[in-house]
Amino acid sequence: MSKQPDNEIPANIGGRQKEARTLDQLKNLDGKIVEAIVKVKALKEDKAKLEARIKELEGTLAEKDKEIKGLSEEKVDVRGQIEDLLGELESIETD
Repeated sequence: MSKQPDNEIPANIGGRQKEARTLDQLKNLDGKIVEAIVKVKALKEDKAKLEARIKELEGTLAEKDKEIKGLSEEKVDVRGQIEDLLGELESIETD
């Protein structure tokens, strides 16, 4: 067997260090991917909640719009009744 000099690093040790660095990089990348997946999942859940809230608020808005329309129509009716009553009062006063 041939023996390497003490000051030389065996070739396979340098390769192992490179493999270890590559493995560490892959683990780091894997961790980042897992974090991204968790964040995406949380964002999707938030989005679903916000969409549900939007639908709820749109329903409330539609109800309020309907209520406003009804009140506007009622206002017109009341105004007409008041004008009729004022007209009757004027006719009573002039008689």
